[in-house]
Amino acid sequence: MADPRGFESFFEEHRSRVFGAMCLVTGNRQEAEEITQDAFLRLWERWDRVAEMEDPTGFLFKTAMNVFRNRARRASIAARRSLGIADQGDDLDAVEDRDEVVRAIRPLTARQRAALVLTGYLGFTSEEAAQVLGVRASTVRALATKGRATARATVEGRR
Repeated sequence: MADPRGFESFFEEHRSRVFGAMCLVTGNRQEAEEITQDAFLRLWERWDRVAEMEDPTGFLFKTAMNVFRNRARRASIAARRSLGIADQGDDLDAVEDRDEVVRAIRPLTARQRAALVLTGYLGFTSEEAAQVLGVRASTVRALATKGRATARATVEGRR
């Protein structure tokens, strides 16, 4: 079995980046915290295998994005079942209303935000981001290009 102290070090090293990335992807601190916790829990449950991987950090971000997609899918189903009544509030918007980065990426689709966060904020290559998102590298580049253009137009429209 892998050394649990190794997981603790891994957790301490990566939790802030995962949480920050999930905040940008979800636009909601509480949801980002829950996703981050779920992702680390899933890694902890398999730490003996994950610790032996060539890129456990990439696996962590892929796990976090999978948790995000699963939650979004379940939320969509629940919203449809409740006759279209869904909470439109955004906790992050109330807390960081003046944060220009959040404002610029808010209009983007979840996939565009994810591509931008992974490649721009976390420094992943398009190939690495593609593995995390489960798409082709060309799709990541297209999503990031469209996302940057939309964000730029949003920022320029506010000036």
